[in-house]
Amino acid sequence: MENNQMTYGSDYKTLPITSLTSGIGVEVLTDLFCYNVQIVNIVLVGTPDSSEFVLIDAGMPGSAENIISTIEERFGTNAKPKAIILTHGHFDHVGAILELVEKWGVPVYAHELEIPFLTGQKSYPDPDPTVEGGVVAKMSALFPNEPINLGAIVESLPSNGNVPELPDFKWHHTPGHTPGHISLFREEDRALIVGDAFVTVKQESLYAVLTQEQEISGPPRYLTPDWQTSWTSVKKLEALKPSFAITGHGLPMARELLASNLKKLAEDFEQIAIPDHGKYV
Repeated sequence: MENNQMTYGSDYKTLPITSLTSGIGVEVLTDLFCYNVQIVNIVLVGTPDSSEFVLIDAGMPGSAENIISTIEERFGTNAKPKAIILTHGHFDHVGAILELVEKWGVPVYAHELEIPFLTGQKSYPDPDPTVEGGVVAKMSALFPNEPINLGAIVESLPSNGNVPELPDFKWHHTPGHTPGHISLFREEDRALIVGDAFVTVKQESLYAVLTQEQEISGPPRYLTPDWQTSWTSVKKLEALKPSFAITGHGLPMARELLASNLKKLAEDFEQIAIPDHGKYV
């Protein structure tokens, strides 16, 4: 499939939601940069003085120019990543993917179980605006949900856990939020790029999303259809004993604060993360 045949879902649109940290970048480690696009984080892996870097996830619809300028500010004019790795295919993680691929011509990788949602074959389950949690959950019926089509541009990640262009990282299958959701872990410094397997903000609450008030939480409730599998994924990530975590939503968390909060989430997931009511509960 040619690049010009790639398409977003018919319901793709920019959304007027933001947070106080939108446009702010945090250097978690020398080669790990977390940048907030409205309400979601992208991650740049690579040192600023190098042309060898990778982009994790692709932001909100309409954010391509923002992402490009952020990358050029960090890596230099006309810089482009070696690859784009997707933790999953929800609209807020692939929102600018077509424009970025058209500009850079770089490969995109995702878990094989996520490929149908990225090649126009399958839609995710509808968001659940009835789920317990707050105003953002109620707004979720407006969120884009039709599958995008990346055609042959998107490739399955290697089955051995290796991450293309990131030899120090391994990918871990962390389903529940989506069937092919992945998180990335580097053993050497115990750095974890979580995606939405857990987040560090109550993503359903408009106040928390706006202020980015830090609180460890399960995956966003309004877009999570499988809670028991999500719990298993959190336990898997807690067992890795990460020292640093960059989540898809919320501020990065590190060291003792991360360890104690993630342990509590893994133990008390039912009370902390699983909503009291909702169509997927």
